[in-house]
Amino acid sequence: MRKKGGLLIEVGVVVAIALSLIIVMPMVLSEFRLNLLGRFLALAIVALGIDLIWGYTGLLSLGHGIFFGLGGYAIAMYLKLQVPTGELPDFMGLYGVTELPTFWQPFYSFPLTMAGVVLIPGLLAGLLGYLVFRNRIKGVYFSILTQAATIVFFNFFNGQQKLFNGTNGLIDFTTLFGATVSDAKTQFVFYTLTVMFLAATYGICRWLTSGRFGRLLIAIRDDESRVRFSGYDPTDFKVLVFAVSGAIAGIAGAFYTIQSGSVSPRAMDIAFSIEMVIWVAVGGRATLIGAIVGTLLVNYARTFLSEQFAEIWLFFQGALFLIVVTVLPDGIVGWLRSQNISLFQRPQQIATYPTLEEDPEVKHERENIGN
Repeated sequence: MRKKGGLLIEVGVVVAIALSLIIVMPMVLSEFRLNLLGRFLALAIVALGIDLIWGYTGLLSLGHGIFFGLGGYAIAMYLKLQVPTGELPDFMGLYGVTELPTFWQPFYSFPLTMAGVVLIPGLLAGLLGYLVFRNRIKGVYFSILTQAATIVFFNFFNGQQKLFNGTNGLIDFTTLFGATVSDAKTQFVFYTLTVMFLAATYGICRWLTSGRFGRLLIAIRDDESRVRFSGYDPTDFKVLVFAVSGAIAGIAGAFYTIQSGSVSPRAMDIAFSIEMVIWVAVGGRATLIGAIVGTLLVNYARTFLSEQFAEIWLFFQGALFLIVVTVLPDGIVGWLRSQNISLFQRPQQIATYPTLEEDPEVKHERENIGN
């Protein structure tokens, strides 16, 4: 009963925060600042996916920019095809392309594009995860492999001028369903959808990390060998959760792209993938809410510092990360929980005793020895 009550409180808090973001923030923030918040909330979606695989499953991915970028390119390709029948996206004419490439054709369809935003990064993550996890590659080797994959995808998209406009990426989106993409009202719709999908993603991750499945993920993180000896195959669970995380990153990339107005190979840069990990580390691993808090804190700090101290703001960002790692290794939310402060409900007390010295039966026996 108490657990059900805590869940209802958490749902209520999430709904209240979402409504505040949708109703209150547009009245408080300027159009530019609201668009900036929308982008950061899109980044918080991918941070939730990273917390799911890193915080709960122990898989440190340094290549989530791949899935983020693929989701962004998918929606961008649909937007670039919003041209009169028979015409090609503007950049293709600059490179002498006279016929639309075959793999661009499905992106004429909005439903297929939405499916691509989710399935392309999700299936790629699942395939990559299967090839890696079936060989029992984990730890730092897994992180290195994901980083190497990022280099491959970055160089591929960066070098494809005819297909993806190379370094410049896909830009200058005009219309969507007849509405101007850059119009304030259209951008507010994108912002609202971002808030709703962030809340939904939080709910999905919360559901996945609860119950038996969530306990199994934590068991894989803490002692994979024992899980294997208990009769479970960690490979299947790791592939599944990695694919889900990749799909979440694709959705985040799509929302970020339609609000920023462009997507480029920089989304697949190694530095950007590492930044995602920093957001989760600052907020607190295995907390979910910490991933959101860390993303907003770091990105707003970067924005403020870059505006006030354009030449040295990177030093502040590095100092922030070092402080968190050395002083708050569990992140901000993790530290709050260690102080018995919870954003939703008080942490449940552990039913077992940490040491024999505190066991009341042991104390009783010691007090009565010799009597």
